[in-house]
Parts: sequence; structure tokens; C-alpha cells
Amino acid sequence: MEMIHGTRKAPRDFISRMPDNVVTNILDRLPLQDAVRTCTLKRKWRFKWTLLSQLVFDERFYFCLMERNGDSSKFGRVINKLLLHIKGAITKFSLCIFHQLDDADIAHWILFLSEKGVKDLTICNEGPHQLKMPSHLFSCLELKHLKLYNCCLNHPPTFQGFPNLLSLELRLVRFKSDIGEFITCCPSLEILISTSILKAVWIAKLENIRILSISLPLCDRDTMMSFQSCSTVFELLDSLPKLQELELDFQNCKLIEDDVNKRFSPAFPSLKALKLSRVCLEDGMKLSCAFELIRSFPNLQTLEITTSTRVWHNGGPPRADYNKTGLLQLRSVIFEYSKGSENELCFLKYLLVRSPFLKKIVIRPHCFSTITLDGKLEFASKLLKVHRASPVVDIDLS
Repeated sequence: MEMIHGTRKAPRDFISRMPDNVVTNILDRLPLQDAVRTCTLKRKWRFKWTLLSQLVFDERFYFCLMERNGDSSKFGRVINKLLLHIKGAITKFSLCIFHQLDDADIAHWILFLSEKGVKDLTICNEGPHQLKMPSHLFSCLELKHLKLYNCCLNHPPTFQGFPNLLSLELRLVRFKSDIGEFITCCPSLEILISTSILKAVWIAKLENIRILSISLPLCDRDTMMSFQSCSTVFELLDSLPKLQELELDFQNCKLIEDDVNKRFSPAFPSLKALKLSRVCLEDGMKLSCAFELIRSFPNLQTLEITTSTRVWHNGGPPRADYNKTGLLQLRSVIFEYSKGSENELCFLKYLLVRSPFLKKIVIRPHCFSTITLDGKLEFASKLLKVHRASPVVDIDLS
């Protein structure tokens, strides 16, 4: 206590005098269970938690509740009780579902959120069955960020889109209606991550896209093609001038032979990061496509390659004349390989020789790879022979 004219005076309670918006800002940064526990601090803080604007019912919250009560059936009732006491707007709502919840409860929560002006919504369903999202979702017109996992959507005919939506992440999401109509009704979209098969014409309409993560093959306007042409990918990228980060999943993609020796002239200067997932470099056509993709991004700085475990035998590495290909701007490369094959060595050689600004390259086997220590050493020896003639690079053979 401070002394004032010989008497003791209690210190001022600056924390309790903070404006509500400052208190909300602090509480929103705490785990939800800890934010609610602030009611025990003192009488003035008894209902401060009702000012929360971000509610995250994640794995930590769920298991904390299970540890205290041991009854998962109370999960829905706890959420109902918390929502009933929230006073202001709810800008963010995140829900992880680990067991069956009442459909009526979920519908009530989404309706409540639409009336509270929710802007960031995440529904992650870890249960065995897909969650049917209630129609109230399409009334959340202030949404800016939407993430759905293992859900089923059926937007009504009257749905005009989410005009403010900036990011959309759809993983294991099934649409009963047209997914293309849903995506193209989001004109402000900047980030799209989807594991569904999409048509190139749908994505091409999203002119503001900066980050794109999709699975190949893409489809044409009328059919669900099982084979993919590199030219289709480049035609799509040519319609997305603001694209900065791209991820392509090659797991279910088979390239047509016409693309093996085909060269593409368009360059995409805006793209800075590229990730190629589950691409089989033992397939000569996919290896050639990977070469062509990298060559066409003159300002690419970050590259991540994850190879497929599938084994294909469609030709060896392409004949690459490194003196005729342009220099790359790569700074960082992460490469997960399976067995250190000739095709993989050819690919890495290309990156080392044509990347004068490369600082670090990380090469690691898959966790289930059978490659031996001797195999790693042999692969490292081959790589170092290339490395002697290239700039100083930190090579990490994990």
C-alpha cells in the first residue's frame, strides 16, 4: 500500500477499471475454460466472461470437460449454457465434435451465431458419420472465414452466396447441390482449400484468389475426367493473376502422354510458394510436369514436394539441358522422398544447379520408408557431387 499524508491507502484496482473492449480482448486470448474461470477472481469479475466474442470449443476444452465430469453427453448442455449468457457479438466460433450431438442443438447454435454476426466459423467433425449442416448456415452473411471438415451441405435455391467470405476450407465435405454454384457465389474469396473434385471453370471465376489448394484431376465443363493435362492447370493459373501460393494434390491424377515433352510459355510472377503433394516422381510424365511447373514460376521462393508411395514405371527422368533453362529464385526446399531413386536425384540436381539463392534444402524419407543408412549415404554422396558445383546450401538429410 502507498503512504498518503501518513495514512495507508489501498492500491487502485486498475484491472477491474479497464474498458469492456479491453477486457474482451484479453479474455478472447485465453483458452475458453480459463476465460470462464475468471469469474472466481473477485465479485467485479463474476460476469466478465460473458463479454467473450470468440468461443473455441476445441479438443482441449472437450477433454478438460471430460476430465472434470467424465460424461460426454454434457458437452452440448455446456455449450447451450455458455451461449445463453454471452452478451455481445460473437465474431469467432470453433467447434470440434468427437461424439454424436443433437441435430436440434447444432441448428440452434448456427441460428444463434447468424444473429450474433459471426465472421469466423469452424466446424470440425471427428465422428464416424458426416454432419449435416443446418440451413441456418446460409444466413450467416457476415462470414469472412469458413472451415468445414466431414460435413454435408445442401444450400437452398435462394442462396445468393457469402459476399464477404475471404477464406473457404472444405475437407471431406459432400454437397447435395452444385458445389460450383456454392463456390462461385463467393466473389471476394482469397483463399480456397478443397479436397473435392472441382471444375477449372469454377475456380477461374475467383479472380481474387491468393492461396489455392486443390486436388487433381480438374474437370472440364461437362465431364468428370479421370486424366489430367498439364495445359489444363496452366490455363487455370493464367486466369488467377493474384495467386501467390499453390498446392496441387496428384494422388488421383494420371497425366496424358501429350504433355511429356510439351513446353508452356506463360510465366506467373506473383506465385511465391508451391507445394506438390503425393506426386509420383517415378512416373516420367508427372516428373516432367513438376519440372514445367517450377520453371514457369520465375519468382518462386518456397518449394515443398511430398512424393507418393505408389510405384509407376512410365519412363525415366526427362532429358534436361540445365544451360537452357532459366535461373530459379528458390530460397527453401523441403523434399520428402521414398527411396532416393534416379528420378528424384535428377529432380534435386535440377534444383541445386538452377537455384543460386537457395539457402536450405531438407530431404527426408517417409516415416514408413525402408531405405537403409547405406542407402542414405549413397544418395548423399551423389547429391554432394552436384553440390560442389553449386552455391553453398545447407543440405539436411534427416
